[in-house]
Amino acid sequence: MDQRIVGFHRDDEGHWVAELECGHNQHVRHDPPWTNRPWTTSAEGREGALGKRLACRKCDQNAPRDWFS
Repeated sequence: MDQRIVGFHRDDEGHWVAELECGHNQHVRHDPPWTNRPWTTSAEGREGALGKRLACRKCDQNAPRDWFS
């Protein structure tokens, strides 16, 4: 299920994590050639990604929320 990105934070290892409108988190690594997300490497890129949608596998699995608003 696609969900909008509403924010970002870093995990304990310094990797960027997208906070989705559904309450789930999803890592958004730029790790070519497997994952190509250069927008994660700058503040401007992450800001431009706010409101865009990512496929949330946790929603598809009916997983509990990672965070609560």
